[in-house]
Amino acid sequence: MSQALHSHGLAGEAVAPVWAPLTAAELQPLLARYPQVGTLQRIDWHSPRPFSAAALVSTARGEWFIKRHAQQVRSAAWLEEEHRFIAHLRAHGLPAPDVQISETGATAIASGQWTYEVHARSPGDDLYRDAQSWSPFHSTAHAQAAGAALARLHNAAEGFDAAPRQADVLSSRCHAFTQADPLAALAVQIDNSPALSRYLANRDWRAELSRALLPAHANLLPHLAAQPPLWTHNDWHASNLLWAGGHVSSVLDFGLCDRTCALYDLATALERNAIPWLDLDVGGVARADLATVDALLSGYASERALPALDALIAWLPLVHADFAVSETEYFEGILNDRASADIAWDDYLLRHADWFNGPEGQRLLDHLRQGNRS
Repeated sequence: MSQALHSHGLAGEAVAPVWAPLTAAELQPLLARYPQVGTLQRIDWHSPRPFSAAALVSTARGEWFIKRHAQQVRSAAWLEEEHRFIAHLRAHGLPAPDVQISETGATAIASGQWTYEVHARSPGDDLYRDAQSWSPFHSTAHAQAAGAALARLHNAAEGFDAAPRQADVLSSRCHAFTQADPLAALAVQIDNSPALSRYLANRDWRAELSRALLPAHANLLPHLAAQPPLWTHNDWHASNLLWAGGHVSSVLDFGLCDRTCALYDLATALERNAIPWLDLDVGGVARADLATVDALLSGYASERALPALDALIAWLPLVHADFAVSETEYFEGILNDRASADIAWDDYLLRHADWFNGPEGQRLLDHLRQGNRS
């Protein structure tokens, strides 16, 4: 295998992997715990995703996707919460990963400082394999197909009533910014997190959030009670989908799934696919792709009734916020990487909120308001 090993950096650049790539010496004893998988023949590809180590491998019995997590990020128990949601979706017809069961009946294996999971390779073409989050769809047809697939996921998720996930690092959920007093809720979260306490000790974070996010929170709060809870994907972007004949053939990477609501997931899909955030890192203005917005919403509406657009408009400036705080905690506490924590807080949490208050963000929200009146 001649693939150059790299990871996606926070500004879209290729960087050295944070987590050591999976090796044959590591995988051989792991796969021995899955008799149905067979003996490792080769490692075909290493994923450039930055928050774990993952690879596609071949054995005599097929192709498999293997992911290794730091236990601080995902313990076996936390990962199995995700796997139960995936199993529910598969049972209700959604093409989600076929998570493999070990010889002991486990879907996640803890070994030393690591947690492992093994999936059968999902069917379809990986057309966005090397795409960063926030990269655009290749076409509005893909955006429409992705919107329809997201609606089918929400339909399949109905009836899965598990409690919210226990994992609180790298988590995407309705947490502090859905509370009546988000600053008080976040203060509790900070008090319970040595990493956030350390990172924010010398920042006036209350003033920063009051300026950038609390006006949007005041708009969102009246809409929250009407949103029924639902387990959702929460990382819906092009590179988490496989394709066949222009349609979504598989949905990948449920690492951020949790109990939120359909509206939160739909807002996340728009935020991650219709706004070229990486343009901000090179001095651009990040012009929202309104055709992608319309296509994704049209696709969704073909399979499931759209939530009220005024609620979607209220969600968009805030949908990234809880994950950005969690990402800050990950970089500061797990990786001891202050520079990346600064990017998560200043560029992701605050700058994205400021974008919605500027002309390009208002152009997007006005476009949705016009659709709400039509």
